[in-house]
Amino acid sequence: MTPRISRLNAHPRPRPNAHARARLRPATGLAAAGLVVVMLGSGCAALTGDTGSDELGQFLSALETGDLAGAAALTTDPAAAEESLTASVAGLGYPALSTSADGDRPDQEPVPVEFTWNLGDGSGGEEQGDDDNTTTPDTSGEAAADERIATTSGQAGTVKVGEEWKVQWEPTILDSRLVAGGALAYSDLLDYDTNILDRTGAPLMQWTPVTAVTLAPDAAGSADAVAGLVSGAAPTITGQSIRDGMAEHPEQPYQVVALRPDDIDPIREQLAAVPGVSLPEQGQLIRTDRELDSPVLDGLPNAWTEALQAEGGWSVDIVNPGVEPIEVAGAPVGEVEDLTSTLQISMQQAAQSAVDGSGQAASLVAIQPSTGGILAVAQNSAADQQGPVSMEGRFPPGSTFKVVTTAAALQAGVVGPEEIVPCPGQITVSGRTIPNDDDFALGDVPLETAFARSCNTSQAVISDRLEPSAMKDTAAQLGLGVGFFASGLSPNVFTGSVPVTEQGPARVEASIGQGEVLASPFGMAVMTASLANNGQMIQPHVIQGMPGTANDSPEPLPQNVVDTLRRYMEQTVQTGTATAANSVPGLGGKTGTAEVGSGPSHGWFVATTGDIAVAVLIEGAGSSGPAVSMAAGFLNAAGQPAA
Repeated sequence: MTPRISRLNAHPRPRPNAHARARLRPATGLAAAGLVVVMLGSGCAALTGDTGSDELGQFLSALETGDLAGAAALTTDPAAAEESLTASVAGLGYPALSTSADGDRPDQEPVPVEFTWNLGDGSGGEEQGDDDNTTTPDTSGEAAADERIATTSGQAGTVKVGEEWKVQWEPTILDSRLVAGGALAYSDLLDYDTNILDRTGAPLMQWTPVTAVTLAPDAAGSADAVAGLVSGAAPTITGQSIRDGMAEHPEQPYQVVALRPDDIDPIREQLAAVPGVSLPEQGQLIRTDRELDSPVLDGLPNAWTEALQAEGGWSVDIVNPGVEPIEVAGAPVGEVEDLTSTLQISMQQAAQSAVDGSGQAASLVAIQPSTGGILAVAQNSAADQQGPVSMEGRFPPGSTFKVVTTAAALQAGVVGPEEIVPCPGQITVSGRTIPNDDDFALGDVPLETAFARSCNTSQAVISDRLEPSAMKDTAAQLGLGVGFFASGLSPNVFTGSVPVTEQGPARVEASIGQGEVLASPFGMAVMTASLANNGQMIQPHVIQGMPGTANDSPEPLPQNVVDTLRRYMEQTVQTGTATAANSVPGLGGKTGTAEVGSGPSHGWFVATTGDIAVAVLIEGAGSSGPAVSMAAGFLNAAGQPAA
């Protein structure tokens, strides 16, 4: 099949500017090549200075070390030479360079000069956008190609100006086909027509032409006018936010927003009339549904870029004014199949609807236990103000951590699945007094009942029998506290942190998810999904066919422990603290209330049914009740993952 190459990469190409291309190419620099100047004669000694050969050698040496101004100063037209040399070297991305010249009298006729441009390994990227529903590729992907080399052949002569020899400046020094105003240019060739689909095959992200609304550095006075015009498409942009952004790099043009064709067309003429506004066209990978928002979407362009670079081609061209570019070197681009995400748009919409219904900061993460695929990640605007807390937040998990404490105790054999345990209203263990919520007391009850009713005092008793590392090790078996890495998954994701605790107050606090125990909603979803995956830690990922890796590979929980915990969690929904969610068939879960200073407690709920595991956090909810209701609403609306 013929690769689908975006018109943005097809000939004719505009000459890249120095700033943009410097970001695209490796940071090796001309100086990396060292001094490799070879002056070859025709069976005679090296050229002598009275022909200008020394000056030609100095000119080539300056180019190799990256001293473009110094090289230009050795020519008959320093200004034109520096402009032309800079355009080509920047257009190639400041590569490493070696040169050679062949001839014995550059003063009599131009001698052949050869330039070998080492363009690196093909790693690169694109200019960044600033739209709240558009994203451009990152440059963090691994290089997909071997070293890229281009060779150009030109001619150079010398002439005596006064008492000094000078290199006769002509663009043809770099290549005999270059003309005034022309330059060498490097391009990455990528199959930009590759889409990202959701797990059902519905388009999730596509490469789309957009218009970048850009303000000149001295046009801050136009900020309010621009904000007013783009507010329909980007309501979060204000005149002040534009001015703040411009102040970060006051010497550079500021891209306010990148707008889709439907958004820019009605206001294009009005924007163009605002002083200092320019409207360059570019391409970006954007979300097909502008309303779809999630922290997990932000990493998908990285996976997309990696896939494109794996099949990427490249081209070095001579770009002369007004004519078709001339290819010097390159490799063709390969076709990349559409990427399929593990996300499901309908589930993401249901998750977003669920969190948007809360007045407090709320986050929800859903994962498919059988595969580790992330199904949905949502947080509302109140949570957004803190950053991507659904994936990176650090919160005490409260009683949801009793899944770990109970699993550790069952696995260690310090408590049996049918054991009778005390559940008084308060208890002092190892110097720490722990109360139940509102000091409720059940007396001596089966461990299943104590778990379902969330008895803090029971957990304190059984934790006192554990080894110092038991809770930390058990948490890791379920992925909590483990670092995960996957294409498209942010490198900053955080599952949790569980300390090693000696017998004493710190262990008692940790047993109920307080003290030094921390977790994110993502981490609690991983824990719950791993338990549902027969106790085998999942490998969370967001692109099908690109599974993740972990910095730990713990043994799974024993099956008898898994079966016991599932029974306890189902009992929690049927008769315990999560009965508000018993309308969801087959649901098992665990509630949690986490104290945070003097403010209202955070409310948690983790649950699993069928092939979906979910974690919900509502900050400052005061109890777990709102989180239970939110999870039930989401699960009833979302159903099961599509096959």
